[in-house]
Amino acid sequence: MATPTFTKSGAKATTAAKLDKTVFALDVKNHDLLKQAYLAYQANGRENLAVTKTRGLVSGGGRKPWKQKGTGRARFGSSRNPIWRGGGIVFGPTGQENYSQSINTKAKRLALRQALSLAAANNRIIVLETFDCKDGKTAVAAKLLEKIGANGKVLLAVSQKNDLVERATRNLSGVKATHASYLNVFDVLNADFIVITEKSLQIVNEWLGGDK
Repeated sequence: MATPTFTKSGAKATTAAKLDKTVFALDVKNHDLLKQAYLAYQANGRENLAVTKTRGLVSGGGRKPWKQKGTGRARFGSSRNPIWRGGGIVFGPTGQENYSQSINTKAKRLALRQALSLAAANNRIIVLETFDCKDGKTAVAAKLLEKIGANGKVLLAVSQKNDLVERATRNLSGVKATHASYLNVFDVLNADFIVITEKSLQIVNEWLGGDK
C-alpha cells in the first residue's frame, strides 16, 4: 500500500512510502471492538469529581424538628432526612467509584490496527520523511503542515517527542504530537489527518505488525 509521502521541507517525495498490509489494510466489518476500545480510553481518563453529601455530612439537623408525640404529625429525628428538602442524598456518588475499563493487549492492538486501516482507506495518512524543528518555532511547523495538506485535527506521530517538538506544536490549534508507540484508537479516529514520520512508521510496524 502506497501513501502520500513528503520530504522534511514539504516537497512531494519521489518514492511513496509503503504501508504494512497487516497494520493498515485490515478489512473492518465489525466496529464493536473499535467502540469498546474508544469508550475504554475515555473511561480510563475520566476524573472522578462528583461527590454528594449523605445525611451525616449535611450541615444542620442537630435539633429534633418537633417532639415525638402529641403533634399529630409523623415522628422525625432530623430535618436532614433524605426525604426532606435540604436533606442528604441517598446512594449518590462518593468520589470512590472506579469507572476504568480494561481490554487485553491483543484486542487493544487489533482495535488500533483497525483504526489505522480505516484512516488509510480514507486517505487520511500522510508520511513525512522527518519532522525537523531545530528551533522549535510554531510558524515553521504550521507552514509545513499546511504545505503537505494536513488541515483540521492533525495527529503527528514522531519517533522522539522532545522539547522542540512540544514547543513547535503545543500552540497549534487541532494539532497533537505524540510518540509513535503511544498511538491509541481515540486519537486516530478523531484525527482528520495522521502525519507519521518514516522512523515512526518503522516503530508502528514493529509494534503492531504481524499477529501481535
